[in-house]
Amino acid sequence: MCYPETRKGAGPLETITRIISAEEDGSTVRHILKAKLHFSSHAISRLTRAENGILVNGSHARTTCILHTGDILQVETGDHRPPKVEVTPGDWPLPIVWEDGHLLVVNKPAGMTAHASNFLPDTPTVAGALAWSRGTNFVFHSVNRLDKGTTGLMVVAKSGYVHDLLRRSLHTSRFIREYRAVCVGCPEPGAGTIDAPIGRDETSTIARMVRPDGQSAVSHYEVLSSQNGLSLVKLFPETGRTHQLRVHMASIGHPLAGDWLYGTEDPDLISRPALHSYALTLTHPVTGEILRLTAPLPEDMARLIPEP
Repeated sequence: MCYPETRKGAGPLETITRIISAEEDGSTVRHILKAKLHFSSHAISRLTRAENGILVNGSHARTTCILHTGDILQVETGDHRPPKVEVTPGDWPLPIVWEDGHLLVVNKPAGMTAHASNFLPDTPTVAGALAWSRGTNFVFHSVNRLDKGTTGLMVVAKSGYVHDLLRRSLHTSRFIREYRAVCVGCPEPGAGTIDAPIGRDETSTIARMVRPDGQSAVSHYEVLSSQNGLSLVKLFPETGRTHQLRVHMASIGHPLAGDWLYGTEDPDLISRPALHSYALTLTHPVTGEILRLTAPLPEDMARLIPEP
């Protein structure tokens, strides 16, 4: 496949171009879309309704079209539809760490949610910040959604097609997330695995808890440094349960600093749960490029324990 070079700040790239190989000679467009490019049946249906959704050698093509060696198949990956929910734009700072025409990675600040909520109507949102800078027609697809208080790397797909591919890669070797957290005390041993199922806490509308009938949840931790009764830890979530890292650290007696829900609220120490999405290793779902990105520890966490 051919991909124009694009990086942060580049213009839109919503077209996949594939040159049909000798092995694919005689295949239909539908076969290539499903078997090689992994479009869902629903996505293919949307493509057929778009004016330039599918082109073969520059001309509009049906999914039943027979392809031959050397043919150039071009497919748009845009959504071809307006956003389902109207987003209110907001002029909120949102650093872009990496971007091309298919996805972008932001460094989300604390206090910002992914989407607007009826419970927090005035809270800054990633969707609103992107609508401000990209226009209200920008269709927002969050992949690894972060809690309001969690900072760091968050992946946003620019189409439902790319979003679907990325969601399939979550919790695999193609999408590895590494977090930093400041916890109370120093876990013993200094590195280990927490394998404890997580389910709803029936006494709360939002809290989760370790319970035997919960969903499987596995987290790996490693202590990087300790001082003044706090520890900086590296965390790898193997699964993706709600509040997983916060619940797991609390379950071993070391809740995150500032965690008002699973530990002790202490605004003089830090005004939020001390959790940061620090590093990401991602196989780009379209180009196959390996992205290795990091976001430095934010000031409020670095003030508690600097990185070693």
